[in-house]
Amino acid sequence: MKLGLISDSFRLDFEGGIRAASKLGVSGVQKYLTYGDFSAENMTPERIREVRDIMSSNGLVFSAICGDFGIDLDNDEVIDRSKRVLDAAKELGCGIVTTHIGHIEETDSPRMEKLRAHAYELASYADSMQAKFACETGTEKAVVMRAFLDQLGAKGLCVNMDPANLVMVAKDDPVAAVYTLREYIVHTHAKDGIVTDQTPHGWLEVPLGTGGVDWDRYLAALHEIGYTGYLTVEREVGDQPAEDIGMAVRFLREKLAKLNIPLE
Repeated sequence: MKLGLISDSFRLDFEGGIRAASKLGVSGVQKYLTYGDFSAENMTPERIREVRDIMSSNGLVFSAICGDFGIDLDNDEVIDRSKRVLDAAKELGCGIVTTHIGHIEETDSPRMEKLRAHAYELASYADSMQAKFACETGTEKAVVMRAFLDQLGAKGLCVNMDPANLVMVAKDDPVAAVYTLREYIVHTHAKDGIVTDQTPHGWLEVPLGTGGVDWDRYLAALHEIGYTGYLTVEREVGDQPAEDIGMAVRFLREKLAKLNIPLE
């Protein structure tokens, strides 16, 4: 497997985040291309070259690009913007764009018909680009996501595994989810969380290794299915992101060594 991190999690400018990632010895970073100077629409050829130069000079590649606009795929405006993110990602040498597609319902409805049609459109576009959109595990259980993907009819929509979301929101077992979604997993987030009645939404993201994810069993399951992609650290909360990210990278290295799982 490979270690990566979301550079935006440092809450630094792009070059500062890349330098911080390089110092931690990871080989890849994930970057949002959805807002500000880094919106896909602003990624001119000159900006693409600049970003690629910064990455290569720090010995890094993109593990994935984040194309999540915080809008479900049943919203028409997000489709063209998502395609532009994938276009820019390919220019940056990356063939995976992660996103949330919205809650997958088990019964048909007009909303689900639109979501399915849009998901198929994005999957087909990714197929044409020899790339992948990776929908993040979230509000539904893994078996529901699996059924949705199996019935889609295109292979360009895959899975970004986020074990914390499964624990916190879907109340699902991340270990079992690995086996359920094994053919679709192309990227993973390394994040942890707990269910709690101390927050309005009923869950809380916590530092890696201190939450409800059984990392020994989860990493062993990924290894067993042959996953050799990125474990990308994501830290969305907390007052000391650099410290938390550094701890997470060390935690993953120690776990992988303990489990005799090769680290690239």
